[in-house]
Amino acid sequence: MGITFHIRRPNPRSQTITVLAGTQKSEKKMGRSTTSKDAQALFHSLHSAYVATPTKLKIIDSYIMFAVVTAVIQVVYMAIVGSFPFNSFLSGVLSCIGTAVLAVCLRIQVNKENKEFKDLPPERAFADFVLCNLVLHLVIMNFLG
Repeated sequence: MGITFHIRRPNPRSQTITVLAGTQKSEKKMGRSTTSKDAQALFHSLHSAYVATPTKLKIIDSYIMFAVVTAVIQVVYMAIVGSFPFNSFLSGVLSCIGTAVLAVCLRIQVNKENKEFKDLPPERAFADFVLCNLVLHLVIMNFLG
């Protein structure tokens, strides 16, 4: 069964393209976009799914956002003021990004819906997070010189 294209132009100012594929029919009006409706539906579905997220995961999410925003602020500051102590700038940004990555790993391990880490207790995941953060920041401090 092939796809049949029919183009109707009742008025030269408004163009409508109709695509017929089997029993499905979809129309797209040129000039009028439905992406805003799709975006609103996407944000609404994401918000309704995020409302059901446990509080522990929301706290970890806010920590991740804090680390990323701190890294962005450091990059903007470096762009405005300059990067004279480049090791300090690099250490600060890598510390923020590394902490965010480790927090994402913690979020993955603590999430109850993740079947891969269901046998891992949350205390062990948090201990791994703390130990890896300690190693990360020791390397960052060594990099500072």
